[in-house]
Amino acid sequence: MQVAVLGAGTMGHGIAQVSAMAGHDVQVRDIDEEFVADGLAAIESNLEAGIKRDKVTQNEADATLNRLSGTTSLEAAVTDADIVIEAVPEEMAIKHETVTDVESHVAPDTIIASNTSSLSLTEIASALDHPSRAVGLHFFNPVHIMKLVEIVTAEQSSDETVERAHEFVEGIEKTPIEVMDSPGFASSRLGVALGVESMRMVEEGVASPEDIDTAMELGYNHPMGPIELGDVVGLDVRLDILEYLREELGERFKPPQILKRKVRAGKLGKKSGEGFYLWEDGEVVGTSGDWGDS
Repeated sequence: MQVAVLGAGTMGHGIAQVSAMAGHDVQVRDIDEEFVADGLAAIESNLEAGIKRDKVTQNEADATLNRLSGTTSLEAAVTDADIVIEAVPEEMAIKHETVTDVESHVAPDTIIASNTSSLSLTEIASALDHPSRAVGLHFFNPVHIMKLVEIVTAEQSSDETVERAHEFVEGIEKTPIEVMDSPGFASSRLGVALGVESMRMVEEGVASPEDIDTAMELGYNHPMGPIELGDVVGLDVRLDILEYLREELGERFKPPQILKRKVRAGKLGKKSGEGFYLWEDGEVVGTSGDWGDS
């Protein structure tokens, strides 16, 4: 298949990597050449790490890179695509503009998929002249490691579109689950509920971020605790999702003040070097401030 991935950031380059590893030809598009180059470099780095861990052979890595190309031209990226997956910022106006532009350049049977983690697929699809081609493909970070993909069905999604989405997900060796278009879907709604309660516990001085995370890692076998996961996802992203879920589902998703303060201070987590934890070279090196007085 010809796959177009729009957005070369954390999620976009991961989706491009697993698609290329599965044998698809992939175009990665972003708005700036530097962003494209950074995304392709991140894929190469992931593959090199895989080789060192004996998860990927050199031949597999070379073949993957040969199937990848980058561009800043949306038209060049999507014109021949069988499936287009947008991984642009989580703002409805940007999503609408993106899918509208895509539809003007693709074939009638091209699937237009969104990697949104919380926004309404039905609303995204409403910008299309042929919304039956729209579907959600919600991947998880890091994409090349995490096995789950949520297939989110918009009100307008056709049975054929959903079936083809299942085939694509299974073909890239991921495990699909199918959910209705509902605020937060299944994974984000549950994950954010756990994350927001863990932040309230830090705010109230119940336990330290490290101990809360250890409780979930060792007590519930989570690979990463909810506080650390929030830092990895980005606290600004967490805040945006909570505000949306609060509007749609009620006050139980009200963002805690500790989260608002950190975002206002630019303490966004791993990407800024500080969130609930302190980060250096992608690793936790300490806790931000006195957790009991956060």
